[in-house]
Amino acid sequence: MRKLAFGYSTRCNIRCEHCVATDDIPDNRKMALQTAKDLIVELAQAGIGGISFSAGEPFLYLNDMTELVQLCSQIGIYTRIVTNSFWAKTSESADSIVTGLKENGLCQVRLSYSRWHQKHINRNNVLNAARSCQKIGLNYFISFVTDFSQEDESHEQFLRDHGLTFFPEPVIYAGRAGDFKRRHIQTDYQANCCIMNPYLSPDRDMFACCDAGSHFTKTNFFYLGSLNDNTIEQMFVKSETNRLYNLIRTMGLTPIASFAGMTSRDIISYGKCDLCRILFNCPESLTRLWTNLPHMEAWCR
Repeated sequence: MRKLAFGYSTRCNIRCEHCVATDDIPDNRKMALQTAKDLIVELAQAGIGGISFSAGEPFLYLNDMTELVQLCSQIGIYTRIVTNSFWAKTSESADSIVTGLKENGLCQVRLSYSRWHQKHINRNNVLNAARSCQKIGLNYFISFVTDFSQEDESHEQFLRDHGLTFFPEPVIYAGRAGDFKRRHIQTDYQANCCIMNPYLSPDRDMFACCDAGSHFTKTNFFYLGSLNDNTIEQMFVKSETNRLYNLIRTMGLTPIASFAGMTSRDIISYGKCDLCRILFNCPESLTRLWTNLPHMEAWCR
């Protein structure tokens, strides 16, 4: 099933140090509501079965989100909204908003949570939002972003103590987190395959990756183009037929890094998105990979 991260707006009401969606420059771009509706119809025609409204804080445009979710529901697209839960200051306000979105067809809420988020948003907001989803029957999960430091243990324990559904996710060193000091990690020698859901920006630019890849400015490796010049179908075909993209999805970043000459000891000291940056946001590395692509495609078990 084709899926897409839909950047309706880059505006956010908080400025977290770890945000992958933007850098230090204030960014308040927004797509016109009718443009978004027209695009959703085109997305459905191109076989997109799932849309995640992300980028800035979607709940800043709650009425617009409600209309877009309703449209998606009518034409059979699964919807998720990613939010920092600023709107859930009380259980009553959370119940009201969650009820309205569920009635209009929203399928899932992804609640962002981390020690960086919670400098700006009381963690009880996340609890209120999750409890409302449980009460009203809207699927949810909490995305617990962490650098796996001891500082995060109390935040994780808070989620456990309240029996909430959450998944730890490593901080991505891109956007504002690009200047973070990277923690030394060592993990199992895993393939690090990535499904690479595309990202659509408010400016109608499309990227093959919805995470760090949209920040690869040295090579623009994941940039697919603009919908002002291409159709959505053309964009997806471009993503789905790119031979290097498909190796990331199937072969995985770890074997690619090994083929490119990185030692196994070095490889396991990087997270998935950092490995991707080393390989594909370096013009010299990217040129070597393209040059040796036939040999790499044959380099398999």
